Parts: sequence; structure tokens; C-alpha cells
Amino acid sequence: MITPAGKECRFYYQNFHRGHSEQECRLIDANPRSDAWRPQDCSNCPVPGILLANSSPNLVLEGSVKSGVLGFNRRVEVSAFCSKHLIDVPEPHVGCPQCAREKPGLEALFGKG
Repeated sequence: MITPAGKECRFYYQNFHRGHSEQECRLIDANPRSDAWRPQDCSNCPVPGILLANSSPNLVLEGSVKSGVLGFNRRVEVSAFCSKHLIDVPEPHVGCPQCAREKPGLEALFGKG
């Protein structure tokens, strides 16, 4: 679904049909430790870029909204995990290094090992 920022994101949901007025980020809503999500948070969210760059079915994302001092500098922070290799993914845009090593033809990028 298209976010308020104009990007495609599978975690964003909206319903304005027949008088409804619902907007939610299901990624942020799934994290009870996060601040409450607002539609403005989509403008600086890295998740649409991560989903566009990496389509691995093993990549599990966790997102949270963090506020700075006095509510300024709100940002969406994302962490990633590989459900196949059970490791944290340091760079979600790139994906799991173990999964990348298993793909044929990528030995030149990651080396053998």
C-alpha cells in the first residue's frame, strides 16, 4: 500500500472506505516498546527502501519510533534478523551475509569461506 510519504510499504495499512478513517503501521504496532506511530513518521522511514533493496523471505524486520529531546528528532529505527541462519543482520539494505554467500555467482563479492 502507498504510505502518506508516497512510497510502497507492505506494513502500512489505511482504510478510508465508507466513513472509516484508519491508518496504521503494522511493523511499529507490533513492537510494544515503541512510541506511538504517526503518519508523519513515514516521511523518514527506511523500511520502504529496505523492502525495495532486499526481497529475502528470511529477513525479519523490527521497527520502532524513537523521540529525541522534547519530542524533536522523531525517527524510525529498524533492526533486522535472518530467520534462516538465526543471526542479526547489520545492514538490512544488503541482507544476511550468510544468505548472500549461498547464492551462486556472488563469491567474488563476499569471498569463499
